[in-house]
Amino acid sequence: METNSKQRSGKGFFNFFLDGIEKIGNKLPHPVTLFALFALAVIIISEISSRAGLTVDFYDAKSKAQKTVEAVSLLNAEGLRYMINSATQNFTSFHPLGTVLVAMLGVGVAEGTGLINASLKKLVLSTPKKLITAVVVFAGVMSNIASDAGYVVLVPLGAIVFLSFKRHPLAGLAAAFAGVSGGFSANLLLGTLDPLLAGITNEALSAGGIDASILPTSNYYFMVASTVLITFLGTIVTEKIVEPRLGEYKGQNADETMEVTKEEKKGLVAAGLSILVFIGVFLLLMLPENAILKVDGSLKTFTSNGLVPVIMLFFLIPGLVYGITSGTIKSDKDVVKFMGKSMSNMGGYLVLVFFAAQFIKYFSYTNLGIILAVSGANFLESVGFVGLPLIISFIVVAGFINLFIGSASAKWGIMAPVFVPMMYKLGFTPEFTQLAYRIGDSCTNIITPLMSYFAVIVIFAKKYDEDTGIGTLISTMLPYSLIFLVGWTLLLTVWYFLGLPIGPEAFINL
Repeated sequence: METNSKQRSGKGFFNFFLDGIEKIGNKLPHPVTLFALFALAVIIISEISSRAGLTVDFYDAKSKAQKTVEAVSLLNAEGLRYMINSATQNFTSFHPLGTVLVAMLGVGVAEGTGLINASLKKLVLSTPKKLITAVVVFAGVMSNIASDAGYVVLVPLGAIVFLSFKRHPLAGLAAAFAGVSGGFSANLLLGTLDPLLAGITNEALSAGGIDASILPTSNYYFMVASTVLITFLGTIVTEKIVEPRLGEYKGQNADETMEVTKEEKKGLVAAGLSILVFIGVFLLLMLPENAILKVDGSLKTFTSNGLVPVIMLFFLIPGLVYGITSGTIKSDKDVVKFMGKSMSNMGGYLVLVFFAAQFIKYFSYTNLGIILAVSGANFLESVGFVGLPLIISFIVVAGFINLFIGSASAKWGIMAPVFVPMMYKLGFTPEFTQLAYRIGDSCTNIITPLMSYFAVIVIFAKKYDEDTGIGTLISTMLPYSLIFLVGWTLLLTVWYFLGLPIGPEAFINL
């Protein structure tokens, strides 16, 4: 495939800065080698930290326990046993691995039968060109309601949509990734993250001896406004910074034939009806009081574990219906062929995941991430800021710590017991403290290789530019990260000075 890395253009210091990041990043070894070197660095640092007796004390609101954590070395007998004995499990239990592979079985059928191509042609013909960027970013933001679906489906779909509009596919990928991950906390609907963080906040209040609690809806008003903001900022960054910098795409072009044929129209109608039936069936399985998918009246088990096979079926069923109706499926052999082809294209991803999984698991095993998080929290507490400067500093620190610990709940479990009582004493509600944390936690997701889906996005990008590396992705996503951080913080500042409620019965000051 002809690559496009030399086509990137742009003038000014910021573009020069981004080009520098990309060049330095891409002069590094292959991402597989880089993750292996990262893992080696963790091994060495863990030994140094362990010998230095590095420890931290903190109350973990997630596990409801006071903890003392020390750096654990990987260069002793126990550490060597861990690295050898856990290598296979680290790989097979790596969360994005199963998510991507299972979903791709359905996506492979939808793609192989022509359903995705026909749907995109219909989208291109019916959507105003000026709105397509905003639609991609907005869909990305909204996708976090469905757990990891956005990473698996919308990010590669964003690239395909842009290519269909004869725009640079990496710009579409970046726009979708920015919405899915950079706008992770924003949404028009309540998701699984809201009750999860609220529960940790309430534990932090209890641990701090504060007789108060917050609701899962405590940040809702602000997050609705944030959805509009992130969609707007993501659109501007894509069209004014990222896409001009990428330049003209010189790789394989999209299908020049944009007319939807009679067979395709027939297939799309049938596939659309099958999707409606599919959604109706699952609503019956989810919504009634005694719904099959509920356990003790809750859908938590389903949303945590069952969404991925549902995503697979969401593509597989209409893909089958479309293929049979339009004539692209002649027998069951065609279906297996489409599934097999989607798996064969994931070879490079599997190699990358093995080494990425070892690195991330080593980082967790050695406790280096927790030590960094607690040290950062303690530093900010000792600075002595008050008022808005404290809130802004807190957002920045949360964003920095997010570079090293990807889990939003794990970080909040460590930081909440420190900051929730501290901010409470300074007159800020726990709802507002949690809100500030969510901003910092979201903005830097898209520039850290420790984010579990980062390696997946690199592989998606390589489909359109084989020279894409970690440096390319970071330099492409950095403008989103910086502008989201500044824009979101400014929105919070306006909210702060106007004294607006941030959710139902939730305010900024006590």
